Amino acid sequence: MARETIQPAGRLRETLRRIDGRGYKAYRDCEGAYAFDGFTLLIDHAQADPFAAPSRVRVRVETDVAGFPARCLSTKTREVAFRDFLARAFAAAVDAIEPARRGSGRSGQVAVARPGQEVLERSSVVVTPEGAVEVRFTVGLPARGRTVLGREAEEIFFEDVPALVRASLLYAAVDAAALDRHLAVSEDADHLRAALRDRGLVAFVADGALLPRASGVDDRPLRGAVPFVSPPSLRVTVDLPNRGAATGMGVPAGITLIVGGGFHGKSTLLRAIERGVYTHIPGDGREYVVADPAAVKVRAEDGRRVETVDISPFIAGLPDGRDTRAFSTENASGSTSQAANIMEALETGARVLLIDEDTAATNMMIRDRRMQELVADDQEPITPFIDRAQALYRDLGVSTVLVIGGSGDYFDIADTVVSMQAYRPEDATARAKAIAARHAPDRIASRKGDVGTFRRRVPDAGSIDASKGRREAKVAADGVRGIRFGVHEIDLAAVAQVVDPAQTAAIAHAMLRAKRLMDGRRTLDEVVRAVAAEVEEDGLDTLAPHPVGGLAAFRPFELAAAINRLRTFRAGQQK
Repeated sequence: MARETIQPAGRLRETLRRIDGRGYKAYRDCEGAYAFDGFTLLIDHAQADPFAAPSRVRVRVETDVAGFPARCLSTKTREVAFRDFLARAFAAAVDAIEPARRGSGRSGQVAVARPGQEVLERSSVVVTPEGAVEVRFTVGLPARGRTVLGREAEEIFFEDVPALVRASLLYAAVDAAALDRHLAVSEDADHLRAALRDRGLVAFVADGALLPRASGVDDRPLRGAVPFVSPPSLRVTVDLPNRGAATGMGVPAGITLIVGGGFHGKSTLLRAIERGVYTHIPGDGREYVVADPAAVKVRAEDGRRVETVDISPFIAGLPDGRDTRAFSTENASGSTSQAANIMEALETGARVLLIDEDTAATNMMIRDRRMQELVADDQEPITPFIDRAQALYRDLGVSTVLVIGGSGDYFDIADTVVSMQAYRPEDATARAKAIAARHAPDRIASRKGDVGTFRRRVPDAGSIDASKGRREAKVAADGVRGIRFGVHEIDLAAVAQVVDPAQTAAIAHAMLRAKRLMDGRRTLDEVVRAVAAEVEEDGLDTLAPHPVGGLAAFRPFELAAAINRLRTFRAGQQK
């Protein structure tokens, strides 16, 4: 947006009083920038109907007024954490305002994108090139029916909004110690994540971490949760810039099994690792649980559409003669969907596969000796994961962390075995190898050998259409698990590492940007990485035609996953 012509705040007051009682579209007269005491108010878009999406509003506080110290912006990590902190402070200030009944419906409602437990780059708070702090939020402009309630709107802009600024966007008003903790934890987590590869690790789980969550719908730590304590043989120490020495369990590269009885914490540990690609807020319990940024959770996903994916490393020789080097289906089975999910992750550059047998297709994970004897190998098109995991690591450098409780045959290929007992981990590698040695494997490895190269896909831009009839492209997030893309619904329920509705919204907009980069030559991997690079360079604002506050950073893997799940998506294969 070009530099605004800033009017005196009194002009807005005059306009609101003038349009009081008029038709709702009169609120359009309020659009513009206004100088208030200590901040600038920008009404970017006033809704034309009380039942339409609420009006887009910003407040901007200049550097000398906000007063935040330079250390908040000294590195990219600190800047992201600083903005995340202010987004939370502003949301808390909104909650603290006594709700007033201002007209019908959602009239008078002030709302801002609400952060979860993860520290993410967000568009709800930005720092301008001049160093000013800017918050983006929405306001339901008050109405009775379709009649402007100008006096009530005046209360919002001249009482509520200044109170929000004073409570959350001035250094003198925020908890300075809490801000510094937020910055320090983020800096330490990024340092820890960056240290993994040099130490031959794919994840780190700190001693004292609290992994269990309050419930399936509450991502806060469970009260009374057992603190994590690393087995001595797997304990590593990493020096962090703020915390100092941090000790915890290092998960080595290679093949790691997480075993144990039911309800002893196997899946809980894996979920903490899968979320470790993101930094968590102080007090979350997982602040120092980190994973390789290219770790991807994969699972079976019955019914999903698959487009021209080379699943031949896992499935080949189908009885109907279909070529699995370019496999497509409108309704994938458990095994074909899991094979496609693995290959799509590899196509986008995954370095670690995270798998929980509870959400995996059984026949994709293993075939035991009895089944092999009943169904001959030349009659079975599936090469189970147990016969590919070592080749994935040897040939492609792709590690696996696998929750397994039903097959000890995996002991033969494991490099590390972690046994969970009442949420306490033990290094069971030596015991598992001893058991494997006492019980010689009786199953026959299926098609053992190299994974080899696989075919990458070139997306067809024409297959990505977000228009609604004659209307222009329209996209929206449907919570954290879906996208409305024009007339299409994209189901992301099985994409476990989308964790914030603002990420879903950003991915929806990023799909439109990806479409413009599809030139018939770039592979899907090249397209999604180019979009990610643009966001990294220019910020989330590059995804939208105007400033919006409901976007958060995402990874190329989740952008590719959304494109792959668009049912109109078409792709060829690279020559």
